[in-house]
Formats: sequence, C-alpha cells, structure tokens
Amino acid sequence: MRLLHFSDTHCKHYFLENLPAADVIIHSGDISGRGSERDVLDFIYWFKGLDYKYKVFIAGNHDFYFERKTVAEVQSLLPENCFYLCDSGVEIEGVKFWGSPITPWFLSWAFNRFRGKNIRQHWNLIPANTDVLITHGPPAGILDATVRGDSTGCVDLLKKIVEIKPKFHLFGHIHEAYGAEKHGNTTFVNGSVLNEDYKLVNKAVLLEI
Repeated sequence: MRLLHFSDTHCKHYFLENLPAADVIIHSGDISGRGSERDVLDFIYWFKGLDYKYKVFIAGNHDFYFERKTVAEVQSLLPENCFYLCDSGVEIEGVKFWGSPITPWFLSWAFNRFRGKNIRQHWNLIPANTDVLITHGPPAGILDATVRGDSTGCVDLLKKIVEIKPKFHLFGHIHEAYGAEKHGNTTFVNGSVLNEDYKLVNKAVLLEI
C-alpha cells in the first residue's frame, strides 16, 4: 500500500500540483488559516474530489471549525472513501490508522491541551495495534525544532509511540522541521509543505507500507 502524506497547507491546497499516485492520501492538519467554515468547506470540496482510492485527514491547531463539530457531523460531508479522524481510527485494507489533532498548549489555539495529564488522556486512546499514527504535532525531539532551536514536541506522545511502535508516525505543525527520520521500528515524517514563512516549498511525501 502506497501512502502520500502532507500537512499544513493553510488554504494553499489548490497550489499543490502533480501529486504522485498512491492508494491513500493523508493530510495531518492545518488545512485552513483560522478555521472558518468557508475555508474548511473549500478544503473538503477539494480533498474529496482528489483521484485517490482512499483519503484521510485530521484537523490542526488552526482549524477551529472542527472543535464545534463531531466526527459524525464532519463524516456526513464526505464520500464513503474519505475519512475524518479525531481521536478515532479506521482500518483500510488491513492497515490500521489512528488520528488526533491534539497539540501541547500554545496561545489557546484549537485542540490545545496542557502537557501532562490533560494531553496524556488523548494519547491513552491510541490502540496498541496502530500501524499508521497521524497527529498534528510531533513527538518530543523528533522533527520538532523551530528556527530558534526550541524543541516543541510532546514527551508523552513520544512515550506512547515507543510503547506501541507504529510503522509510521505522520505529523506536521512545525513547518521548518519538514523531513523524515527512522527510530527503531517507526518512521517519523513531518510533512509540512509550507515553510516558516508560509511559502509552498516542500513536496508531499510518498511512503510504502
């Protein structure tokens, strides 16, 4: 199964051209600027029209619209082959996906949670048999550094990943940390297609599972 992953389009999804073929296309959040209904529905219209067998996406800290909606309400806007995940999962041709928009608290953005007990309760929901984990934010110390060199990732998320060992952990959030690294059994991919200046400079990442 081929996966195509990208993140942090911030309303610039129409500028993504020549996306390669894959079985599943995955967006790991920040589809909008400030999460307005208009911007979100525009993304959904574009995303559900893409020519991929399966489509999966989560929200990010900019996507306030989704905080006001249930998974079922968003899913009702989508075709059968397109899945919105929010502390929830889906199995596609035997591969188990789990998605969460949660990120550590920063200036009261969408889906922010305080570090420690508050955020850990979300990571505790991740099933042990997850193959592909999709979160908006990175784990601590892996593709999570800002231009100032600050590590912004979540320690408790990293602990959960070390425990369950998914094949892939896909995320974004920190634009300047785009790239891929493998640690142990898990390949980590920051798929932010925009850089820290919100310019579209990076490509979607093609993976095989």
